[in-house]
Parts: sequence; C-alpha cells; structure tokens
Amino acid sequence: MSFTESVASVLRQYVGFRGRARRSEYWWFVLFTLLVSLATSGIDTMLGTADELGNGTVGTVVGLALLLPSLAVGARRLHDTGRSGWWQLIGLIPIVGQIVLLVFLVQDSDPGTNQHGLGPKYPASAEGYGPGYRQPGEPGQDPGHRTPPG
Repeated sequence: MSFTESVASVLRQYVGFRGRARRSEYWWFVLFTLLVSLATSGIDTMLGTADELGNGTVGTVVGLALLLPSLAVGARRLHDTGRSGWWQLIGLIPIVGQIVLLVFLVQDSDPGTNQHGLGPKYPASAEGYGPGYRQPGEPGQDPGHRTPPG
C-alpha cells in the first residue's frame, strides 16, 4: 500500500475501530502525522501562535483532528496481529509499555481470518489462503513472498 493510499484509507475510516490494518497502512499514516506535525509547527511559528514548547493553535487543532484516526488505525493494526485494540493503553506505561506496544505494532499480520475479520495481507479463500497463493518454489513465486504458517 502506497503513502497516499494509506493516508486516504485511514481518513476514510476516520473512526473505524473494526477490521484490520496492514503494517504499511499504519506506518505510512504515522509518517503522515509526523510530517503534518512538523508543518503545523512551522506555521504556528510563522504566525507567532507557538508557545515556548513549540505548541500552537494550528498544531493543536490539527492534532485533535488526527487523534481519532490515529487511535482507530492503531486498533486496526493490533487487530491484524490478533490483539485487541485496547492494547494501545499499554503504551501509557513509561518505557516498558511503549517498547511492548512497538513490538506488537511491527509484528507481521495473522494469516487468513482472525476474530477481527479477513486479513488484508493474506485474504482467506476456501483453502485458507488468498487468491494467487503459491507454495514456495512454484513458478512465478515472488522472492519476497512469505508463506503463511499452517
């Protein structure tokens, strides 16, 4: 999933806490929020609305507007690894909780279907794997393709 597809997907599902999100969708949106934060910080500085910490009116408004989509895509990302979206709260524990959450967020998708729905990376079919799935070594196998466990 590309940068623009990811951002569009997250913003279309503004408060969609159900379903699953691939790693690329999540991390592209994290990059988007970082870039938007830097831009709004610059705008606040130019407008003179930034305080001594660099927080300003524009940044606050945009940050609040991106809060719900950020929480929603985080929950969907955790769903993709087979966890509840409530695991985001572990990030409130200093250092250890943030490391644990980071590990959860970088993990690969659960193949096929889990309790949160159809996997976006390995969509399930009657055999449990998505269309175009090939066994390792079959002709046409993408060298970067991972075989789902099973």
